[in-house]
Amino acid sequence: MVSGLPVFDKTIQETNLWLKELMDRLEINDRQMAYALLRATLHAVRDRIGPQSACHLGAQLPMLLRGVFYEGWRLAKVSTKERHVESFVDHVLQEVPLEKIGDPEAAVSAALAVIRSHVDPGEALKIIDLFPDELKRFWLQA
Repeated sequence: MVSGLPVFDKTIQETNLWLKELMDRLEINDRQMAYALLRATLHAVRDRIGPQSACHLGAQLPMLLRGVFYEGWRLAKVSTKERHVESFVDHVLQEVPLEKIGDPEAAVSAALAVIRSHVDPGEALKIIDLFPDELKRFWLQA
């Protein structure tokens, strides 16, 4: 699909690369599920790290995913306080039913790995460092 605007074509291409990588990691052929999982995981990360850090992370995303990242965000909302992998995965599950994928924890881990692989390594480490130890390990093993 060519829009005639290079900036739009570029962000669509970049977003498709993220989705393809996630589908490959999950060994699925469901672009809609990959999108829903990536979207929900981005929202869970955004909701956990606080406004300033969310803005820094958002700046690292392709334009299309940046819009997805900020979709529905209420700046005044207090950050979530998940301290354990199960509660973080549950936060993701509020937006997407992962039973079609199998292991929800592995699916969220795959989405985190895709996010981490596409943002600046230094920025990724700063974001990861904002998480409590158990969730930090979850990010790092992704």
